[in-house]
Amino acid sequence: MGLPLGLSLAIALLTACGKPADDRTAGPAPTANDSAAVATAEDVPAGNTTDSVSTEGMWMPRQLPEIGNKLKDLGLELDPKTMTDLTQFPMNAVVSLGGCSASFVSPKGLVATNHHCAYGSISYNSTEDNDLLANGFLAKTLDEEVPAAPGSRIYVTVDMQEVTDQVKSKLSDDMDGATRFKAIEDAEKTLVADCESDPGHRCEVYSYYGGASYYLIKQLAIRDVRLVHAPAASIGKFGGDIDNWMWPRHTGDYSFLRAYVGPDGKPADFSKDNVPYKPKHHLKVATKGPEVGDYVMVAGYPGRTNRYRTAEEVSNNFTWYYPTMQKVLAEWSEVIGKATENNKDAALKYASQVAGLNNYSKNFTGMMEGYNRSDLLQRKQQLEEDLQAWIEANPESKKKYASVISDLQQLINEQQSTQERDMLMRYMGRSAMLSSAQRLYRLSLEKQKPNMEREPGYQERDLTRFTESMKRIERNFEPSVDQAIWTYFIERYNALPEDQHLESFDNFFGGNLSGDALQQKLDTMYDKTGLTKTETRLAWMDKTPEDFRNSEDPFIQLAVATYDDRYALEQHDKAMAGQFAELRPQYMDLLIAYYNEQGKPVYPDANSSLRLTYGLVKGYTPPAGTIKGPADGNDGKDGFVPFTTLRGIEAKYTGEDPFDAPQALLDAIKNKDYGRFYDEKLDSVPVNFLTTVDITGGNSGSATMNGKGEFIGLVFDGTYDSINADWDFNDNTRAIHVDVEYMLWVMEKVDHADNLLKEMGVADKTND
Repeated sequence: MGLPLGLSLAIALLTACGKPADDRTAGPAPTANDSAAVATAEDVPAGNTTDSVSTEGMWMPRQLPEIGNKLKDLGLELDPKTMTDLTQFPMNAVVSLGGCSASFVSPKGLVATNHHCAYGSISYNSTEDNDLLANGFLAKTLDEEVPAAPGSRIYVTVDMQEVTDQVKSKLSDDMDGATRFKAIEDAEKTLVADCESDPGHRCEVYSYYGGASYYLIKQLAIRDVRLVHAPAASIGKFGGDIDNWMWPRHTGDYSFLRAYVGPDGKPADFSKDNVPYKPKHHLKVATKGPEVGDYVMVAGYPGRTNRYRTAEEVSNNFTWYYPTMQKVLAEWSEVIGKATENNKDAALKYASQVAGLNNYSKNFTGMMEGYNRSDLLQRKQQLEEDLQAWIEANPESKKKYASVISDLQQLINEQQSTQERDMLMRYMGRSAMLSSAQRLYRLSLEKQKPNMEREPGYQERDLTRFTESMKRIERNFEPSVDQAIWTYFIERYNALPEDQHLESFDNFFGGNLSGDALQQKLDTMYDKTGLTKTETRLAWMDKTPEDFRNSEDPFIQLAVATYDDRYALEQHDKAMAGQFAELRPQYMDLLIAYYNEQGKPVYPDANSSLRLTYGLVKGYTPPAGTIKGPADGNDGKDGFVPFTTLRGIEAKYTGEDPFDAPQALLDAIKNKDYGRFYDEKLDSVPVNFLTTVDITGGNSGSATMNGKGEFIGLVFDGTYDSINADWDFNDNTRAIHVDVEYMLWVMEKVDHADNLLKEMGVADKTND
């Protein structure tokens, strides 16, 4: 729900020439370079103390021994040294869904994740006559499990190797930005190609500390993913957008998928002959959740954080980027709402996109509010003054870092000078038809090159995912809705200054069209295009550039006509990225040296790779005026307590979305049918809980574990006062988790998912 993953910015930030966005990058990151963050906690007192303990940091598994003593003091019972091995427990049980996180919870490939992470697959399998979103879904047998949405993946990390030397050996100080970008890209492609010579695996090179170091990560890519169980949306999305990012919370944000492989145990496309994957390790599901003050940890794939951007980047993001995008996302959602009114099938097709848009819109609103309450910018400015003073006071540092801050600032200013144009280019691809045409034409051009010279996203390794993306449009597209969305963005484009326009685009439309003239033009384009049909899109994957140039399809004509202009902008962006790839590592090296001298550990910013974060179950006191009176999850006086219960569901229930609930759940609450999940201290069943765990977008669906590595819930959101955590971790940063006891209670008392409870080893033995 709250973590911005239902709609990755892969949708909002398609590149200028239609390059497929990396579906493993999530979170609202407006820049492409990594940075790092520093944990500023003092040594932790002995014992399980909850006061003045910072739990900041998204740590690479290999770093865990560095903070092992702190983790042990807080309650970790596992050996931090063994947790560095990605092939061993518990890390081997933690998987990525490509934008969300998840974990194996049975020896038969059963995967637990958030409801909102499976939302696209639930929506994909829903029809007007069989609305799985509204009614929920449960497969009682393996045969009843249904394929997840096309392109769904379960990635199991199997290896991680540092390749910094292999990448940097291809670089030299005299390279310009474009040359540096290409050298890094070529080095990465070579490493990836060698790694993927092992069939069934997906490999990527990730940069850390702004490009100061590089790691090659190898993942088993399981392609046959099936939907197993999801509660009704009135449980999985209880509270909807109103409660999103809010506390108290009462959401059963969970669902289950299953990984399938071929009879030989290797990844394979969907087939009835496939069998459940047998993971090397899975998490033991506990039947008891945590208590106040308990140690918890979350392992997953956080998308992007920006903890150590410069003061200027902070200012620009909060005063220009977020306000602009918040308005766009909110209006975009409204356009879809009007276009799907009285059309349930169309509404189902766009349900996942709308959920993501609303999520991001609220996220950005909270970002701005939190920023305006904070002194973040002032602290960033002070940091840069302190860094410069530190440089000046040390001859060696002055020799090495003298102009780093000013050089980086100059490059940032140059980047910001084109941000209106960059946003314009993102507007241009809002039509699914135009986006398809652009990508298909680019594919035809790239296929003329040797495989290793192709643009990433168009190599042989990418064609399966490319094909699936063309198929996926079928269940997420309605011509009238697509036209309404594109109309909105063309009108925004028309309002931009003339020098921000794309000449080839204007020429195609014959000027600045609007109103009825624009609609007549678009009506004609949608009527004449063949790209609305899946078989047509797939057929274009084998066409030549000449076929595209001779096409009479209006969207293909537009893609061809604007290609050169878009390509030129793409090359400019790459050159800029290459310059950042030189300066950002220098700035991060400066920061690391500065903090190391102070004895403060430094962890890299999140970059969609596997991380472990930790914390304590703990409430907090929000800003004055936030609490509106005693309620489940808040005492109305001293702040928010860390647990909510079934009482809160009953109190919030209205019978109308988003505060509806299944009758079976209401009856069980009314009858106090708590069963084995009754918590005497709460006098109810716990539903959600708060922790000090450090998370961001991408962590959605991450397993919450206790000190033994047992599954005790799923992280799914952060509080409204924590939205700025992508930029600034503070004492009030809180993550929201669904308690394992609520998950199991609903499965047992409401959905009667006895088969899954038995598979996970948590069936009620009194019923045997």
